[in-house]
Amino acid sequence: MTVKKYAQEVVKEGKRVRWPKREDLLPAIVVVVLTAAFFAAILSLEDVAVGKLLGALEQVFATFNQ
Repeated sequence: MTVKKYAQEVVKEGKRVRWPKREDLLPAIVVVVLTAAFFAAILSLEDVAVGKLLGALEQVFATFNQ
């Protein structure tokens, strides 16, 4: 299959797809963005907590080595 034929088939399939209407798409986008922001915040908090825990452990083990 040549690149030209492949591109033609992709365009043909794209025209056959039933795309969602704007009224259906916007609420889904909002849900995805809010979910991503929520989990980004959770992961950031976990990262800070683990960083502080590792820093505390490093200090504890540094006192044993002295």
